[in-house]
Amino acid sequence: MTNIVTLTLNPALDLSTSIDRLIPGHKLRCGELRRDPGGGGVNVARVISRLGGDVTAVFPAGGPSGAMLQHLLRHEKVASHVVLTRQDTRENLHVFEKETKQQYRFVMPGPSLSESAWRRCRDAVIRGSPPRYIVCSGSLPPGAPENAYARLAKHGKRTGAQLVVDSSGPALRAALDEGVYFVKQSLRELRQLTGQKLNTEASWIEVCQKLVAADAARIIALTLGDRGALLVTREITLRAEAPPIHEATTIGAGDSFLAALVWSLAKSLSITEALRMAVAAGSSALLGPGTGLCLRKDIERLMAQVRIEER
Repeated sequence: MTNIVTLTLNPALDLSTSIDRLIPGHKLRCGELRRDPGGGGVNVARVISRLGGDVTAVFPAGGPSGAMLQHLLRHEKVASHVVLTRQDTRENLHVFEKETKQQYRFVMPGPSLSESAWRRCRDAVIRGSPPRYIVCSGSLPPGAPENAYARLAKHGKRTGAQLVVDSSGPALRAALDEGVYFVKQSLRELRQLTGQKLNTEASWIEVCQKLVAADAARIIALTLGDRGALLVTREITLRAEAPPIHEATTIGAGDSFLAALVWSLAKSLSITEALRMAVAAGSSALLGPGTGLCLRKDIERLMAQVRIEER
């Protein structure tokens, strides 16, 4: 079994383009169309592969969009285990408005996942010798069990695989109730999880420390956009400031952050250096168009600009 397995139950083919200005009711002439593989775990696998990590992406796919998703991943040389389905893989649309420099993201609902497809995805993750890390990232499509990630967390406890979760809603709650190794949250997602306003750094730290103390997760990473990130374990609380950059997109930072952090942990880097690399990767993802994600050369350049302090 590979070192890292990512599971994406709701993958996507991401389409990116640009226009001069959005005008209701008009026929809008778009710029060149870019296609990228998409979905949380798929993106995490893409980045880990670029960093030289041993990773396999597990996901369902169907129809012409699913075939294109597989083709793009083969082109990037990302190892994959594909569960073929009868329904078309969803397509998301990202449009950059040149006049205002605003980005519009149209995220489509995923097709329903059958019980058979879910079981085949699960079996692809757990069969054979266990990986060191199982990364469950992204939303659950209709039909997927709400405790899908929690079931894998329970399996990981039996086999020694560490479960990493980046999700929200009932799927996240169920996983935290079971207890996971590592969870990544945005501030918006953490507010949804707790029902609290969380307007201060002190409140972020308090909530994350309580989750760690309750054994919901051993590591919690909170991404804060251009304000950097917070990382909490039982032993340490770290606050990282993001390097100043000129953003070309608003897409892919969270997936790049998560991928770099998991890769760093798999390489046995210190938790401080893992956070430094993750913040640099998240910033790097914002430099390019569409959902191109981060590049190693940009990560290495930006790492020196990431400031980290212990809280």
